[in-house]
Amino acid sequence: MTELDVAKLQRRLAEFAAARNWQPYHTPKNLVAALSVEASELVEIFQWLTPEESARVMDDPEKAPRVTDEVADVLAYLLQLCEVLGIDPLAALDAKIDRNERRFPVGEGP
Repeated sequence: MTELDVAKLQRRLAEFAAARNWQPYHTPKNLVAALSVEASELVEIFQWLTPEESARVMDDPEKAPRVTDEVADVLAYLLQLCEVLGIDPLAALDAKIDRNERRFPVGEGP
């Protein structure tokens, strides 16, 4: 794969699941639960780090691959959830940024 995009990755994930007959298990409920577990595994890596240590986590040869793998797991389950629910994740994010720009105008404090 020379160029990555969301649709290609979603197809790869769907093909991976189909080849293993996992589709019956890829319900929205199960995918959200798996997403939560993977996000928690990412949190676990950072749990007791100081802010400074967390900013340098990718410099740690033991932690960096774990962070990368957990980010990939989170993204995989999120993309699978979007596929099952018919959500375009990039369009959803674009619309959310639009709403946040209106909700939090530049120059206004918290």
